[in-house]
Amino acid sequence: MIGAVLLATPFLLGAAAVPDGQRAKVVTRFQDPEIIESSGLVVADDLAVTTNDSGDSGRIFTVSLKTGRTVGVTRWSGEPEDVEALAPAGDGEVWVADIGDNTESRSSVEVARVPYGDQDREVDADVVELSYPDGAHDAESLLTHPRTGQLFVVSKAFLGGTVYAAPRELVPGKTHQMRASGSVLGMATDAAFFPDGKHLIVRSYGRAVVYTWPSLAVVGGFGLPAQEQGEGVAVSPAGAVFLSSEGVQAPLLRLNLPREVRRAVTPPAPTPSESPEDSPSTKPRDEAPDGDEQAASREAWPWVVGTAFGIAALVVLVRSLRPR
Repeated sequence: MIGAVLLATPFLLGAAAVPDGQRAKVVTRFQDPEIIESSGLVVADDLAVTTNDSGDSGRIFTVSLKTGRTVGVTRWSGEPEDVEALAPAGDGEVWVADIGDNTESRSSVEVARVPYGDQDREVDADVVELSYPDGAHDAESLLTHPRTGQLFVVSKAFLGGTVYAAPRELVPGKTHQMRASGSVLGMATDAAFFPDGKHLIVRSYGRAVVYTWPSLAVVGGFGLPAQEQGEGVAVSPAGAVFLSSEGVQAPLLRLNLPREVRRAVTPPAPTPSESPEDSPSTKPRDEAPDGDEQAASREAWPWVVGTAFGIAALVVLVRSLRPR
């Protein structure tokens, strides 16, 4: 009987845990055979914008969230060295970050402002040079503050990344020195602000952490679903979080944040004196309705079942050991 209880224990513990893989839902898959190393990601207006990792030409892909098909490709002049990230740049535009530097040998890196949309086009992009205040760094993360438009680069380092702030005013053709603003998790592969401008998410290959801004206090950290090589993260204007990965026909995932983290980054519900128009919705439109309730029920029922099995097994064990 004791052996039976011991055998049941791992099952009960496993049933009580919610795998990180359940935190995400597949929205679509990139259908374009030219998208093989999706690294940067921006999501807005039922469209996803992505770019291939290092080695590709200067181009970005606009993809339909409904079909996964590429609806437009924007190419710009120049030969980027190592494009690694994207960030919102205003209506119909993104910042493309040529910031990869595995050998840490580049004295400065570049960002280019590029339009996207449902058509193919070739443009002359405005290119801005950025330099670090403390020498060269490898980086794969670029983010834009949603209210000020200020750009930030996050270095990719094993023991921890540094957030570098670019000047608010950027002049094409001029080199601008960034300044260090704080530390985040190591091996960062992408980052994005939430719409409130008071929180940001930084991801690595298998983990994400949400921070407050500008203090960079940790709100919560959690594991990410398994991906072939997960690199991209984006937060839509409605507050939904998306993940992308390298690989052919890689899935685009929508992440269900842990409840305590979601509460922290979700605007408060309107008070009785406010109308719905006066306060932001508490449920982003591009997330499934009642997502919190569904997540809560998924997390709660294994504990209930596990506890019931455990009590039953304990009762049987006590009875079997009772003197006869």
